[in-house]
Amino acid sequence: MSEPALLEVRDLEVAYGHVQAVRGISLSVRKGQIVTLIGPNGAGKSSTLNAIAGLLRPKRGAVLLEGRDLAGLPAHRTARDGIVLVPEGRAILQRMTVEENLRLAAEMLPARGERVQDKVEEQLRNFPSLERRRAVPAGQMSGGEQQMLAVARALLQKPRILLLDEPSMGLAPILVAQIFALLEQINGAGTTLLLVEQNARKALAVSDHAYVLERGAIAVSGPAADLARDPRVQAAYLGGDVAV
Repeated sequence: MSEPALLEVRDLEVAYGHVQAVRGISLSVRKGQIVTLIGPNGAGKSSTLNAIAGLLRPKRGAVLLEGRDLAGLPAHRTARDGIVLVPEGRAILQRMTVEENLRLAAEMLPARGERVQDKVEEQLRNFPSLERRRAVPAGQMSGGEQQMLAVARALLQKPRILLLDEPSMGLAPILVAQIFALLEQINGAGTTLLLVEQNARKALAVSDHAYVLERGAIAVSGPAADLARDPRVQAAYLGGDVAV
């Protein structure tokens, strides 16, 4: 018998007024997996993540974390239960230093018997490049370093599942490779990941399972390696053949 899903989304619908962005999608993520959502702009990928994270109230549907429905709860409640989002665009505080960004985030978390500075130091140990630049204003760092800071800030919350919206957006190819290596490292340390990513080739290469969204609905889904070999996916998102 297969392991039950850590996260299960059932018949999710998201609308902006009369515009239907997500049309009844269902997906699941098992503990320890990397699952990715790919598809064209406007397909509903970010809306799906935002609804799962509590930033958008779904029109209907369920967001089950180990069977408990969190759909419609505000983002801070969803995060407290273990679903944490790294948003598109990173949303870091540009004028504050790396350490100040992390400290501010840590101060907003429940105490749980840990000192704020201990939480900050743990993440700085996990990200040596950030530790070296702890006193540097975040806006002076490279895009890749800023993305690492956004991920480190999210990991302060000890997520049960980490959602990432376009983590490689706007990065040079060498930094894209570093970010995907980081995601594999985080997953290898035990964090489950649900990823929205325009770089379909890289996303499928690191993922266990994938869903292709088109016009707010799931067009294709399956093991990521199978989708990377699917001629329809290759033609639409991978620029031709790809070896897996």
